[in-house]
Amino acid sequence: MSPEQFSGAVLDWYDTHGRHHLPWQQGITPYRVWVSEIMLQQTQVSTVLGYFDRFMEALPTVQALAEAPEDEVLHLWTGLGYYTRARNLQKAAQQVVREHGGEFPRDVEQLQSLPGIGRSTAGAIASISMGLRAPILDGNVKRVLARFTAQHGYPGEPAVAKALWATAERYTPQARANHYTQAMMDLGATLCTRSKPTCLLCPVQQGCRANLLGEQGRFPEPKPRKAIPHRSTLMPLLANESGAILLYRRPSSGLWGGLWSLPELDTVADIEHLVEQHALVQLGARQLPGLTHTFSHFQLAIEPWLVRVQAHAAPVVEADWLWYNLATPPRLGLAAPVKKLLKHAAEALTGEPQ
Repeated sequence: MSPEQFSGAVLDWYDTHGRHHLPWQQGITPYRVWVSEIMLQQTQVSTVLGYFDRFMEALPTVQALAEAPEDEVLHLWTGLGYYTRARNLQKAAQQVVREHGGEFPRDVEQLQSLPGIGRSTAGAIASISMGLRAPILDGNVKRVLARFTAQHGYPGEPAVAKALWATAERYTPQARANHYTQAMMDLGATLCTRSKPTCLLCPVQQGCRANLLGEQGRFPEPKPRKAIPHRSTLMPLLANESGAILLYRRPSSGLWGGLWSLPELDTVADIEHLVEQHALVQLGARQLPGLTHTFSHFQLAIEPWLVRVQAHAAPVVEADWLWYNLATPPRLGLAAPVKKLLKHAAEALTGEPQ
C-alpha cells in the first residue's frame, strides 16, 4: 500500500467514522488544541472531557493562562496527574505572550522550543490548528504505524523511534494534514486499540503487516519490565478546632511540585514534634484507612493519621503552610491522594460521608 493509498484510506474512514464533536474540535485555535494535547498525554479522552471544558471556562485564552495564579492552574489540573504538564503549560503561555505577542509561532521547531512541547505535540498543534503538514507520533499513532509496518523493538528506544518517525513522515499527506492527524489519533483510539483491535473495520487492514502475520498483539513491542519499587510514608492530618487541616506547599520541582500536600513523616512519634513545631497542642489521634498511590515509577503506601489539635495562642502560619477549610475549600492544586485523604478526614470529623 503506497503512502497515497494509506492516507487516502485513512481520510475516507475519518470522514465517515471519525470523531468530529470533541470539545477541542470546536472553534479550533492553537491554544485549544495545545491544551487538549497536553491534557491527553497519558490520559484517556473520557477523563479529559470534563477537565478541558472547566479549564477553558476559567482560562479561555493564552493570556488568561499566562496571568493566572499558579494555584488556580494547579487547582484546575487536580486529578489529571503528571503536574509538571500544568506548570509547563503556564510557563509556555507566558513565553508565548512575552516573546510572540500572544500568538503561537507557525513553525514546528519554534513550537518545540516552548516548555513541555515535544515534536509530536508541536506537530499536532501545527497540523490541526494551522493546517501545516507536520507528522505526529503520539501513543495511538505509534501503535498504528508499528503494527502496519511490523516494526520490531520498543518505541522508546532511539533507533525504533527514529524508524517510526520516518514512517510517520512518509505517510503524512500534503493535503488535509489537519484531518489526517486527527484521523490517525482516532484510528488508534477506536479501532487499533492495545488489546483486541477491530481489524475487520480498519481502513488499512489489507496493507497491515501485523494483521497479515496474525500477530497484532506483538506490536508495538512493550517496554522491558522492571520491578516497581515500593515506598511508604506517614501523613498526619492536623485538624484544628474549626476542622481545618494543616497543609504545606511542596517545592516547585520534584514529586507533586508546587502542589499543596500533607506533611510526610517516618513514624507516629514524629507527629508530636510536628505539633510542637507549629505551636499546637495535641488533643488526640487516630489512624485512618491506608491508601496506596501508584506513580509511573513507584508505589507509595500512605499511612494517614487524623490528629486533633488546638493552638496555644493565635496560630502563626508560615508562608508555605495554610489551614485548609474543609467546609469552604480554597481553590488550590492538590495531589490526588491528598484530595482523597481530606475527604476521609471530613467524613471522620463529621461522621457523615462527603
